[in-house]
Amino acid sequence: MGVLTVTIKEELSLNGTQQGAINTLSIASVTQSFKRLVTLPADGGGTATQTTIANFRDSVTTEDSALADDTVKYVRVTNLESANSVALSLQLAANGAAAASTQATILLEAGKSFILGKAVGVAAVDDDLADATAIGSLVDLESIIAINDEDATSQIEVFIAS
Repeated sequence: MGVLTVTIKEELSLNGTQQGAINTLSIASVTQSFKRLVTLPADGGGTATQTTIANFRDSVTTEDSALADDTVKYVRVTNLESANSVALSLQLAANGAAAASTQATILLEAGKSFILGKAVGVAAVDDDLADATAIGSLVDLESIIAINDEDATSQIEVFIAS
């Protein structure tokens, strides 16, 4: 077993005063890592390309290359491009469901990263604006799909520790 150490450092000086911070997190009992560089195909003539970059399941035997969702301790996706953005579609499944029932899509700008601390009970989506109460029932991450809407290929890095 290993210990994953994650350090986030911001440096910002405003009027001669340091406003940045360094935050370090140690994640114990890591037994597996998953790291890959993914080249996303260029926009297919006006149609964004979609590439599944990670799958999460209750059991790793239910799908090739799936990660056991309850063991995931850290997920990072970094856009390695210097100019192009990509979108990440978080495919969400109700607890125990075999397939995604909803999704949330975020923009990942050039050079930036998206981080999650686990794959179980991570998010919820509600489009009922009439009921502005907070959502307490979070659902599981089923997969992450990267979407490229650019005329050129884009590259991202995926790192997952479990």
